[in-house]
Amino acid sequence: MSQSLSCVTVHLVFSTKDRSRVFRTQEMRNGTSAYVTGILQNLDCPVIRIGTVVEHVHVLYQQNRTEALADVVGAVKRKSSEWIKSQPWARLNADFAQFHWQGGYGIFSVSESRIEHASAYIDGQMEHHKRVTFQDEYRSFLNRHNMKFDERYVWD
Repeated sequence: MSQSLSCVTVHLVFSTKDRSRVFRTQEMRNGTSAYVTGILQNLDCPVIRIGTVVEHVHVLYQQNRTEALADVVGAVKRKSSEWIKSQPWARLNADFAQFHWQGGYGIFSVSESRIEHASAYIDGQMEHHKRVTFQDEYRSFLNRHNMKFDERYVWD
């Protein structure tokens, strides 16, 4: 076959360091989501849906066939962290003085038939987290995908 094609949809989840609840306003959340979307677009990874909550981000996107997942996530976290620290709302807020994303992340595959469901799930994050903590949500993702994890290291 002379042409290489790929259609891989992933659900990326990552949190702030120590799950610091820093994205308190809609402006912060919307700005962060827009900036992360731009980073992914520049990496030829089209975003289907994104949602920033007070301490974590969910991104549903199409993975570029030529980039490694870890490289894409590293670029998203590094570039967005730099951008966040440069924002007026961050420079004037002591919570952002030492802002970092957590060291790890979760990536989960999403089949074509479940994209709408995953998008709706991301859209409902603010309401969802009135009932479920981020840690419980993340554990649920890991368990549903049969991923082995060690509680001592999953939250770094």
